[in-house]
Parts: sequence; structure tokens; C-alpha cells
Amino acid sequence: MKYRPVLLVLVLLGGFYYATTHFLPTGSLAHWMGHTTDGTAIISGPGSNGAFDLTVASAAPAFDQEEQQNIAVYKKALPSVVNITATAVAWDFFYGPVPQQGQGSGFVLNKDGLILTNNHVIEGAQRGGVEVTLSNKHKYKANVVGVDKGHDLALLKIDAPDLVPATLAETSQGLIVGQRVYAIGNPFGLSGTMTRGIISAIRSVGTPTGAQIEDAIQTDASVNPGNSGGPLLNSRGEVIGITTMIASNGAEQSSGIGFAIPINTAKAVLDDFARYGRIRRPTLDIITLEIGPDVAQQIGLPNDYGLLIERVLPGGAAEKAGLHGGTQRAYEGNIPVMLGGDLIIQFDGQAITNKQDLAAAMNAHRAGDTVTIGVFRGRKRMDFKVTLGDARDQEPAQQL
Repeated sequence: MKYRPVLLVLVLLGGFYYATTHFLPTGSLAHWMGHTTDGTAIISGPGSNGAFDLTVASAAPAFDQEEQQNIAVYKKALPSVVNITATAVAWDFFYGPVPQQGQGSGFVLNKDGLILTNNHVIEGAQRGGVEVTLSNKHKYKANVVGVDKGHDLALLKIDAPDLVPATLAETSQGLIVGQRVYAIGNPFGLSGTMTRGIISAIRSVGTPTGAQIEDAIQTDASVNPGNSGGPLLNSRGEVIGITTMIASNGAEQSSGIGFAIPINTAKAVLDDFARYGRIRRPTLDIITLEIGPDVAQQIGLPNDYGLLIERVLPGGAAEKAGLHGGTQRAYEGNIPVMLGGDLIIQFDGQAITNKQDLAAAMNAHRAGDTVTIGVFRGRKRMDFKVTLGDARDQEPAQQL
């Protein structure tokens, strides 16, 4: 009998617990608790009696498929992208030395420390004046292994541990307008910046130095000063091009039109560096004049379009193959020209109508290749086998 009060208390407590957990009014806190299908906790009330609605976000944010792809490309490529600072020396009014710095981007090619960038990023830098900053903020002095001014490419080397090489696309052929691309670099010195866009066109473009980039990748991905030399990536994070310049009205900022050197061109340049220690760019060793219908009619040429050979360089590829230059002096406006030479109309069966056509055809070959050049000599159609010469206007590179 002495345990009866204790038993009574336990019964009362049990009844109270049962009642409060099974017969709560709709305005109670327990009624408000719930969960969504994604695990988000919800506290809600009917609202008519002044109750509130409150959603507590789940701990892990959710990203849609497009965002996940953006993040994946960035995480894959960022460790390979570097910031490049080049220091040159200018002179003030009193001929005192004034150091000046320029910035650009680049990316790691291999664990041995080779880095690819644009030539204009490091051009003019004093000896020992090129510094590379990795994505982990560690800085290293870089040696210039070699440059190719014609393709605006430069190869650097640093001595650093644990480098992460970029993944190069197998080829840049077959790129399609509308394909998504990403640019990672250091615009205005803001390291590790990624922008996204599409391929707007594949076209030949001229550089400020007068060189021609064949099959350049045009993109609307935002690029600015400091992006030069950085990678242009596909949606798999593979390098398909090297960002090199923008179309600008003089403001030196993004106009929505940027250009990248295709990775196929870069691979050919790198292969020449590895094999020969320099670039072996092919040449015909000729000086030409573009011909259109008006000029062709005036001087009685048998074809409306082509390249008239004004001069063949002594001992060059064209002279060795038997091609002829002009012999008759004339004037185009105030400019002297030489007429009477062979008119180039084909290169390995491909029609040649202007200098861009010839440059594009040459870009697919190397010095030492033998090609067939189709010409008109007078009104006679002829073909010549020409072994392409080796343009030697590049600066020498160290043997890799």
C-alpha cells in the first residue's frame, strides 16, 4: 500500500504525455513541424489565428546541372592557371630607369615546369624580369625558353614542386559555333577569374603586329587585359585555345568579342620547340600582289583572282622550284609593282584568291614539306612541286 501514491503519479504522468502528443490543437508547435521531400525543415501554421510560416534551409545547397558543370570546369582547370608578371625598364625625362610591369596569364603544360602564354605578355621584359604566380599564391622566377612572334606564343619554365598540368584537347578541329566555352585568367590582375560564353565564329584574324592567326576561335566570353595567355576551355575542362586578344575601340576592355589561338597551332609550335629548339615556319620565299577582277582585266591576266609573284627571293623555295617573279615595272597608284611573274591560283588543289588563302594553306604544313603550286605563266596553266623553305625570323630557343 505504501507504493500506491507513486503508482498513481506515474499513471497521471503517462496520461498527460499521451494526451499532449496525440490530441494537440492545430495551433500547437508540434502541429507546425514537418519536412519537405528534400529534407528541409518547415514550421508552419494556419495563418488565420496569427500563426507564422517559417522554412529552415537544408544545410547543403543544391546546384542545378549547369552550375555543377561550371564548378567542375573551374575546379579542374584552376590549379593549372598561372598569373604572369613581366617587368620592363623605361626611361624618364632625365634618362633614369623606371621599372614598368605588365600582367597576363598562362597555364602549366607539364610537371617539369613548362608554361605556355602569349609572346606579347612577356615581350620586352628585362632578363630575370618574368615572374609566375601559381594558384596557391607561390611565386617563382621564370626563364623564357623560346618565343614565336608569328603565332604570339611564348614558352616559359619554372622550377616548382607539385605542378598540376592542364588537360589539352586532342584537337581544335571540329569546333562548332554555339559550343560552350570558359576562359580562366587574371583580368586586371584579379587572379582566378572564370567567365563563360560560346564560340561565336572560327575565322582568320590579324594581330596588332600584322601576323595572321588562322582558325582563330572567336568567343563572347568576357576577356580583358590580363586574360592574355590564359586557357580557353571546353565543357570538359580541356584547353582548346589560348586567349590572345579582344576586339576593342581603344578602351582596352571587353567588347564582347575575344579571340583565342587554336590548340592545334600551339601543339605544332610546341612540337617544333621540342624537336628543333625553335619554330620552323614554312615559307615560299616570295613577294606577292593580290589580284582582283579589275587589275586582272587591266594587265590581261587569264584569271580574275590570285597572287601575282612580284619577286622570288634568291636561293629560296620558289626559285629552286622554277617559279618566276615579275620583270616589268609598273605602278598601282603611287606604289611600284613588278608585273610579268607567275600568277598563283592553287596550293595542293586548294583555290588561292588572296594572301589569307595562302596563309591558311601554309599553316597546315611545315618547313620541308613538298606541295604542288598551280600557276598561270602568261596564259599557260602549269604545276610546280615546291619544297617549302624555313622562315628563320624567330628568336632561338633553348633545346628542350
